[in-house]
Amino acid sequence: MRLYKISEKDISDTIESADVSSREEGKVVALKRFRNRFSGYPLKVVYETEGNELFVVTVYPLKKKMWRGTHEG
Repeated sequence: MRLYKISEKDISDTIESADVSSREEGKVVALKRFRNRFSGYPLKVVYETEGNELFVVTVYPLKKKMWRGTHEG
């Protein structure tokens, strides 16, 4: 998070209002594009839930020109 200057608010915004969300191997993968942040790349948050608990596994800008069928720029 520190490396890419990702805040806890960025993570919660991605989880709550993802542009794209899917399930992979029991985890949720959420992608959200932030205007003027992360060099135009979407933020990828991988998390899992257990009961009422939510555990973030990893979070980083997804540095691909194409993701989930959506073209950038």
